Amino acid sequence: MTRKWRLSHGFRAPWLLCALFSASSIVSVAGATRVAAQPASSGSAAVRLDAAVADSFARAARARPLPITKAQRITTAPTIDGVLDEAVWRDGEIVSEFLQRELNEGVPASERTEVRFATDGANLYIGARMFDREPRLIVPGEKIRDVQLANSDYIAFIFDTYHDRQNGFVFATTPAGVEYDGQVIREGEGGGANVAGQNRMQAGAMGGFNVNWDASWTVATRIDSLGWTAEFRIPFSTLRYQTGDDEQSWGLNVSRMIRRKNEELYWSFIPRQFNLYRLSLAGTLANLDVPVRRIQTITPYVLTSSQEQWSNGVKSSRTPSDFGGEIKYGVTPSLTLDLTYNTDFAQVEVDDQRVNLTRFPVFFPEKRPFFLENAGVFSAGTPQAVDLFFSRRIGISNNGTPQPILGGGRLSGRVGKTTVGLLQMVTDAPDEFSDGQSYSVGRVIRELSSRSRVGAMFVQRMSTDSSADVNRTYAVDGRIGIGQAWTGDLWAAITNTPGRSGDENAYSARLAYQTNVWNHSARYAHIGEDFNPEVGFMSRPGGYRTYDVSMMRLVRKPEWAWFRQWNPHASFRGVYGQRDNYYQTGYWHIDLTEIEFANSSRFGPEYNISHEGLQAPFEIAPGVVLPVGQYDWGTLGFDYQTDPSENVWVNGRFDAGGFYTGTRRGGSGTLTVRRGATFSGSLTMEHNDVKLPQGDFKRTLEAVRLNYFFTPRVFVQTLTQFNNQQRIWSANVRFGWLNTAGTGLFVVFNDGREANSFFDWVRPQQRTVFVKFTRQFGTGG
Repeated sequence: MTRKWRLSHGFRAPWLLCALFSASSIVSVAGATRVAAQPASSGSAAVRLDAAVADSFARAARARPLPITKAQRITTAPTIDGVLDEAVWRDGEIVSEFLQRELNEGVPASERTEVRFATDGANLYIGARMFDREPRLIVPGEKIRDVQLANSDYIAFIFDTYHDRQNGFVFATTPAGVEYDGQVIREGEGGGANVAGQNRMQAGAMGGFNVNWDASWTVATRIDSLGWTAEFRIPFSTLRYQTGDDEQSWGLNVSRMIRRKNEELYWSFIPRQFNLYRLSLAGTLANLDVPVRRIQTITPYVLTSSQEQWSNGVKSSRTPSDFGGEIKYGVTPSLTLDLTYNTDFAQVEVDDQRVNLTRFPVFFPEKRPFFLENAGVFSAGTPQAVDLFFSRRIGISNNGTPQPILGGGRLSGRVGKTTVGLLQMVTDAPDEFSDGQSYSVGRVIRELSSRSRVGAMFVQRMSTDSSADVNRTYAVDGRIGIGQAWTGDLWAAITNTPGRSGDENAYSARLAYQTNVWNHSARYAHIGEDFNPEVGFMSRPGGYRTYDVSMMRLVRKPEWAWFRQWNPHASFRGVYGQRDNYYQTGYWHIDLTEIEFANSSRFGPEYNISHEGLQAPFEIAPGVVLPVGQYDWGTLGFDYQTDPSENVWVNGRFDAGGFYTGTRRGGSGTLTVRRGATFSGSLTMEHNDVKLPQGDFKRTLEAVRLNYFFTPRVFVQTLTQFNNQQRIWSANVRFGWLNTAGTGLFVVFNDGREANSFFDWVRPQQRTVFVKFTRQFGTGG
């Protein structure tokens, strides 16, 4: 059934968006009075600055030359205890004079920061003193690796070890002493598609920043009467850098957050439209002595388990044990070979369950450590829409069931100025009706000047029983940077699948424009009807072309101390059939009232217009079948978030409006509670009440997450979930006693049951207990 007010199928998104933003651009930040915490202030109060003075701060910050510092050469290594009492932390060259990115662009920091670098030829040492006149108000954050940094005070460093101004390594900590690290590619710009119902964190490693990369390094922190301190030891063997020069210059930037003041500071100034990953604006760490030493580690594991399964009410049990491991060998300081045997991921947290009201697959991010390291090298395509390589296709079935990985290897790093990646993995047959598979991936990327690059990729899946059962993908891609504001992304690919002879081509072009007051992007993509990257991810079957347009205005009111910005924005995504031009999907998102407060809380009423064209009946729920036709509906939404640094905070959204031929009411929300740095818990609930002429149904999801941190390396985490769409109740309990780089002792309990509700269990399905111990040996840190 088609509603009478349905929008025209014609593509008029750009003209309507331009009209919307012509109106919003009347609001100007020019001449507004800026709010700033003056350098002499304390606490969380903000002080107004004269408009001309505020503007002069921002202009002066943009004109400031990129800073340079040096690492002191030492012969005696400092003790990593968080106490900066060694001579090296008194004599070294000081990194200071930080400027604000937020809340007040270009204004000097309200609290002093002093950082020094040193090296003994084997390790890079960092000593950081974060002065704070009210140390009792420091926000320490949770004691868990790779915690959400923005919710606490922190100090962060990014090293551009190849000095290509595009790629780097991030190391950070909070007053709680956590280890936070990650890899940056393409200055953190993933260029993913805006997919309704998926958040940006679910891009996993496919975007421009891979927080799941874990290196071997050490940090210690202290809070004292002057503020807090942090002391780092980062082995050069845990990094990748160019060979040939014993003395090198790396790109460097340092960031500090004073959370209670919502003050984000940088050593090398970063305008507010960018962040730490903007390596083209980073300073320089010069005269750095680096060793020729190559990483050489072996990481074996032993595992024992108790597994129970129920089939048709019959229970079966077994207690298997296993062993395996990984070898990491530095072919050069910039090129690393990883070998894995009998690869196991028992310690990895289970996937978050999802509610799916569409006829297309849901994206789940990669969480397995072996595939996360250097994952950005193997990234190509459009994240979450058309990923040309998606590592979850290796060793995980479509329903999330693990499949045995016999082993494989990966060669990744730099050869000259070219980034290379080779991956080969072999899986065993999961049952007598299936074949084992061999997966091969090759990748090359050449970094160019001005934030630009070109690359090529090859992906293959082949049955180990028959070479005729094969699928291949060939691709080229590139990025063009024009100044700091304009970025263009392009990729093209072709697949080869026996039995398919139609259009196996796909290509995409994206143009983005980003300043401190505008953020726009546009994309066009063509996906052939027989395009079939079997080792990739596609959000929908091929045979379509898509248009994406988004526009955002960022409006500041500096005279309001409680206000950060108003973000009126709108976007459109349209999907049309390749051959018949059939209007398959359309999604308008219109939000002219989103407001962000100084403490990071926000709210925003919005209106969304959806279109779905069904060319075949769609069973959206058991017994509820939507007939062929074109459907349009509108939905009023409201999203919100309170201050995430508080001990109790909430975020979520409400939706109400049409849905195909009927209505949908519901929403989702998460309540998070913390107690200091040791405990956090959250309750997530999602509810959808759908009423259609073809039938009514409800979709609910409930999840309880509890975390207790004895130390940053000893923790207990639980995740209990119920999804009434699949009628599955699951529990995952993990105890971890980490050594380094994700190794140590793990005890994991999993329980899955068929259920009618969170507390109404019908019958057990599977129950497992794993005990796994893994240890790293060698020169990895």
